[in-house]
Formats: sequence, C-alpha cells, structure tokens
Amino acid sequence: MKILWIKANKLLPLHSGGDIRSFHILKHLSSRNDVTFLSYYDGAEDKKYAAELSNCFPSSIALHTGKSSTLVARASDYLRKLPLPAPYAVSRFASPLVKARINTLLETGSFDVVIADFLDAAINLPNAMAIPAVLFQHNVESEIWRRHADTETNPAKRLMYQFEFKKMLRYEQTIIRKFQHVIAVSGHDRDLMQPWTRNSFITVVPTGVDVRQYQPTSDHRDPAPIVMFVGAMDWEPNIDAVEFFSSEIWNFVVAAIPNARFRIVGRNPDRRVRKLASNSIEITGRVESVADYLHKAAVVVVPLRIGGGTRLKIYEAMAAGKAVVSTTVGAEGLNISPGRDIAIADDPRDFSDAIASLLKDRDLRHRYEHAASETAGKYDWSIIAKKFGEVLESVSKMHQRN
Repeated sequence: MKILWIKANKLLPLHSGGDIRSFHILKHLSSRNDVTFLSYYDGAEDKKYAAELSNCFPSSIALHTGKSSTLVARASDYLRKLPLPAPYAVSRFASPLVKARINTLLETGSFDVVIADFLDAAINLPNAMAIPAVLFQHNVESEIWRRHADTETNPAKRLMYQFEFKKMLRYEQTIIRKFQHVIAVSGHDRDLMQPWTRNSFITVVPTGVDVRQYQPTSDHRDPAPIVMFVGAMDWEPNIDAVEFFSSEIWNFVVAAIPNARFRIVGRNPDRRVRKLASNSIEITGRVESVADYLHKAAVVVVPLRIGGGTRLKIYEAMAAGKAVVSTTVGAEGLNISPGRDIAIADDPRDFSDAIASLLKDRDLRHRYEHAASETAGKYDWSIIAKKFGEVLESVSKMHQRN
C-alpha cells in the first residue's frame, strides 16, 4: 500500500505523546508499506532535523515554511486570523507552500490513501481528492478547550478559552465530515465525535507502548517513597495537573508519609512548575531516560483535570511495572480495570489516601504492579500499528469498490 502521511510541526525529537504515537505507528507501517511522510515546520530552517528524519524514514520530506515563530510574529498572526472560522490552533498552520507541495504529491504520487495527522495538518489538504483521506484524531480538540474553560479561574483567560472552545467545536464538527474515515484513540473520543459525522466512519485504534523499552528491571528491592509525574511541563494540562496535585493533594501524602518525595519529570518546566520546588518536591526538567526515572519511583500519579485522547504516560508506567493513581480524566479512554491495575480517585483526599496506601502496603503495591505489567503487554506498538494498517487497507479497498 502506498501511503501519504501529513504532519504539522517536527516529529523529532520525540517529546509529545502525539509525536511518540505517530513515530511508532509510522515505524511499523513503513516496514511493510511505501510511506511518504511530509513534516512541515515554522521558524529557522533545520537541516539537522531533515537529516534525522530521513535517517528514520528514507521517503520523508521535511518542509520549511519560512514563517517566523517568534512571540511577536505569533501575536500579530493571531490578530490577523481572528476573523477566520478556523481556530488559531489550526489556522496558524495554514501554508500556501505546504498546500502546493501536497497537491504536487497527490498529482504525481499514485497514493492509495492520505493521512492528516491531527486537525492542524488537515487545513492544508485540498477539499476534493481522488483518493480516500483519513483523519488521525489523537484528541478531540474541542473537548480540551472546553475543559480549559471549565477549570480556569482567571476571568480573562476563561473568556479566551470559551471563545476558542466554541470556535474549535464548530470547526471540528465541520472538518470531520470531509474525511472518509476518522481514527480515534479511545471509545470516549469516538462517542464524542460520532454525532458530528455524516459519511465518515470512526474506528478506535488504542494507544500503545514500547514494552521492551519500559520493562521492569531485575532489581526487586523496594524503591524509596518517590511519587512521580511525567509529561511535557510546558503543556497547560500538565501544568494544571501538578499545581492541583501540589496544592490540594501532596500535603496529605506528606502528613501520612513524612519522607515521601514528589518528582516532576519533563522538559521545559514552566515558571509555575518551577515555583513548586521545595524540600519534598523535585523538578528535574528534561531527562535522558524517562524509563530510568520510572524504575526508581514507587508510585506514578496522573492528576489531570484537562485533556483528551489517551494517556501514553499511563501505559509507560504500567509497562515499567509501576502502581498508578489517576483521576478519571487522566485515564480516560484506556482499557484498564480500576481497583486491579490502576487506582482512580478524583477527590483530593481520596487521591492522597490511595497513594499513601500503596506506599505503606508493599503487598498491595505489588498486586497493582503485576496487574499493570500484564495490561501494558497487550498494547505493544507492533500490535497497535497492525490494527492501524488494517484500517487503512479497509478504507482503500472500500474506495476502490466504489
């Protein structure tokens, strides 16, 4: 099968959950299919990125748009595009250069299917194509904006989030109908989008994990009472999560376990995150190996209140054989069994009690760890990518029959 995959922004290095998911699926698809991967980005031209991308995917194209990515340029661009129907989170990725390159590829490439990776890649696809188009929805974007608006306490920010939510909802509902097929990452996301579809079909392809990379170590000694959160720390849902955890939950944990330590692991910690550092809270910034830090933790927490899609961080922690405590939102969309392979709590006191119980009760923690490893083993990327490829083949064959 010949596949054209379009993605806004750089894929490498692998920072975000979406990039990790796309990379692993691309890696497995490329071993069995002819995949052309087009990645376009703003800012300065990055020849090193083009070389690294080509090394991973020989048929890749790294397209430099030439647009400035400075804060001043971004603010000016936002004001210019404010009247447009598309929300700025999408419209800022529109590029005549990218549109022209995609049109050329579609005219000359003889592809069987084209994939838009996220909504921001969809804006540069032509309205009419001779081949089927698939939208890879890692998140329901409007749901993220809705939750931002619901949890924001600053009145000005809340108004901005409400405005962008309404704009994103209208756009998302419209754009989904233009695709022959949509791939969602959870049943929850599928159910949110289903009422918006007309001719589009939605298939759930769950998130995955590199089981070999995160497998537990052979060291069976009990870890120190380290509670860990992992994620990109310049992303608003993660910032909100650690602020909420530090202010509403952590004091209860320390009261029960005085020597407990909270470790926040992730790149580019925002100033609000850095301010949380204390005798019992450590901010690491970017680390070479998340797996190494997971192996040193006793409990992994996912206190998310905002977000969409599925949580790579949970399957990674599970693959590492770690007990996980999460909010309902944090574990949304995952095929898990609360009370067996994960603890779910939304009330701050319930959340802290779950952590304290796992830190104090070794046998309880080990039961969760064993069940977590067992669950993660069902979602290796090789299994997930195979299902993704089957969806693409089905879409292509259906188009040929019609």
